[in-house]
Amino acid sequence: MASSKSPKSIRKLPARYAGILMPLVLSVLMTFVVSAIATAKSLGFGPDFLTTWPTAWALSWVVAFPTLLLVLPVVRRIVALLVEAPAR
Repeated sequence: MASSKSPKSIRKLPARYAGILMPLVLSVLMTFVVSAIATAKSLGFGPDFLTTWPTAWALSWVVAFPTLLLVLPVVRRIVALLVEAPAR
């Protein structure tokens, strides 16, 4: 069997970091989109948008990331109650 590592492969983090990395990536992407929509709705896409949006995004991310860390275990339990476990 050929090795799964190639010279250009990206080094991956250990699996134990998935519990932090998933909410981190999710919070960055979601707050990026939602803050852009909210800022554009409030100010339009003028010059104020580009100066206001980064601050709005940063504030929303500071709230979203710890919130996701706290609620994700609860969400997983709720989903487990509503969805059948995969067949083994």
